[in-house]
Amino acid sequence: MRKIKMAAAAAVSLSLVFVSACGSNNNAASEANNTTATNTEVKEEATAAPQENVKLRIYAQYSDDDTKLPYDYAVAELKKEMPNVELELEVQAQDDGQKLKTYAATGNLPDIFQAGVDIINTFKKSGNILELDKYTDLYDFKDKMFSSTMNTLTSDDGHVYAFPYAGNEFMLLYYNKELFEKNNIKVPTTYDELMTAVKGFNAAGVTPLALFAKEKWPTVALYDMFVTRQEPAGIVKLDKGLASPSDPAYKDAAEKIVELVNAGLLPKGATNLNYDQAASLFYEGKAAMFLNGQWEIASSTEKLGDKAGWMYFPGVDAASYETNKYAFIGGGGPGGYAVNPDTKDPELTAKVAAFLSLKFAEYKYTERGNPIVATKVDKAIVKEYPPMMKQLSEDIEKITSTTAFAWGLSDAKFKAAIEDATQSLMTGGYTAEQFIKDVTKAVPQAK
Repeated sequence: MRKIKMAAAAAVSLSLVFVSACGSNNNAASEANNTTATNTEVKEEATAAPQENVKLRIYAQYSDDDTKLPYDYAVAELKKEMPNVELELEVQAQDDGQKLKTYAATGNLPDIFQAGVDIINTFKKSGNILELDKYTDLYDFKDKMFSSTMNTLTSDDGHVYAFPYAGNEFMLLYYNKELFEKNNIKVPTTYDELMTAVKGFNAAGVTPLALFAKEKWPTVALYDMFVTRQEPAGIVKLDKGLASPSDPAYKDAAEKIVELVNAGLLPKGATNLNYDQAASLFYEGKAAMFLNGQWEIASSTEKLGDKAGWMYFPGVDAASYETNKYAFIGGGGPGGYAVNPDTKDPELTAKVAAFLSLKFAEYKYTERGNPIVATKVDKAIVKEYPPMMKQLSEDIEKITSTTAFAWGLSDAKFKAAIEDATQSLMTGGYTAEQFIKDVTKAVPQAK
């Protein structure tokens, strides 16, 4: 206040001098007032408390370009947004969360840590993870989620425990366009057309579908492909005890697989084929179709170029095809950057976690050619997507539902039963009735 009064007094004296010298004080008074205002602003800025520097420990993946580059970009953007915040990174161990669980047990949790479904479920019981419901409006995080990726934000109990950056992953039915055209076979949109294609390719000496059925999760996905044409929730409904294997959608799926396998859908000895063997059949033009996750896009594009594409799953009929076109197989679960409930400033730490997640997704989407993110990105793509990935990226906003991969099932007994039973369906010597009987025993009671 003392300095402000002195500046005002000086301005008055100066104006009197100008009055006597020029007979006019209009300009001088205006200038003096500006000087006084400026001095006041400088004084206020000088006395404003500087932002306190904050150091936060973060436990995150940082092992390859897919994790290092997005993380580095997010941290660089954070420096612009919050220059007073410094992150101290500890690289996440590849140990199924054991080190993080030890940190929790010893009271040594980092401020921010990456958490998947297992960690979230474990830590919310022990009180080692912050509930983030009231922070989802930070940077409009919840509003930026795709409707189809809300399952990666909200847990089964309705609460938010981590800010996700990775979206759902999907099972796709790849096909060799050239083989379909060469053999004058229509890309199937219905079950009947699929059966026609199976018979046509067998007559031409081509395997209709390559499947690495030595692993059980692809066999679960094939079964789920048929279920979701009638019941979009697919195997997830069985996993939660909300449906029975004898219900029409589930029974029909088992029956259709038996029919198709007996008609020659798969190569002989499919349950002994590993990924490399099944993929080779597809790459070498010996198989017309191939079932795998969206991560297969890069390899199939490299091996087959424009010959490779992916199709929407054939429906029970034309109406079913259109209705359930965007009911996708695969999925994901809650996960991303979580917050230690004992962090010094929960709101600030949650703000940092939300920001990092958004920027991590932004880099993956624009620079890594990966549209499998949880949140919408407004920036232009730098690295162009191959055609199949471009098609998928355009469909993500249209997806109406997802199910789960076998490894994402929550009931261990059911998971083991559905894996064994679907693999048996691939042999052709296992009936739909036996499938229903075996899986029904393992379906949990609805909670």
